[in-house]
Amino acid sequence: MRSILDTYIRDIPDFPQPGIIFKDITPLIEDSGAFRLAITSFETLVQDVRIDKIVGIESRGFLFGAPLADRLGVGFAMARKKDKLPGDRIAVTYDLEYGTNTIEIQKDSIKEDEHVLIIDDVLATGGTANAVCSLIEQLGGKVSAMAFLMELSFLDGRKRLAGRDVLRLIEY
Repeated sequence: MRSILDTYIRDIPDFPQPGIIFKDITPLIEDSGAFRLAITSFETLVQDVRIDKIVGIESRGFLFGAPLADRLGVGFAMARKKDKLPGDRIAVTYDLEYGTNTIEIQKDSIKEDEHVLIIDDVLATGGTANAVCSLIEQLGGKVSAMAFLMELSFLDGRKRLAGRDVLRLIEY
């Protein structure tokens, strides 16, 4: 079943490399009504999830996470690429389809036993989301759920996140 949000996502062939069809959310975030609908849809999606803080994954997770945190009256923290955050931080290096990447979070972003919702635009292979779960748990937080605008189910990212509450608005 397709969502009205799906009509605001366009396919860009051969980006970032040949053979990839990139799901571009630019039309969705450029349209105020569609963006508002996305935030409202996320709010409904997580209404039964215990959340003390939202962690957005760089960078598109920030777009959805910060306004959702505001609506829910909870804090917002950022998981960013290596050396993009100041202060004391912890990092995890993880595998990508074609290389490795490192993601970090500030050490004081998550408190002991804080219930955290992770948010991002897309669940693909699950590597980044899994790495962010690790960071949160290293800091003593509890991952309540993960929410994605879209899931590319053919890439089996959900398998890497087995045993976790994985939510999405759109599935491809």
